Amino acid sequence: MKNSHANDNVYPEGSYVHAKENSYEKLHIRRYVDGIYYCRSVLNPTQKERVYFERELSAAVSST
Repeated sequence: MKNSHANDNVYPEGSYVHAKENSYEKLHIRRYVDGIYYCRSVLNPTQKERVYFERELSAAVSST
């Protein structure tokens, strides 16, 4: 039987997102495991890592 959770993440590791509750802070996705995204703040990388579900995140808008 095939594992349906193998590629179920919308945001790949290494990408940048925003938490919907705190949309001004850019987050870097460090890891994705079992439906949970482990993120670090881009502006404050020494801050404790935060965890989010996919529904709590939105894609970061590129500033180019």
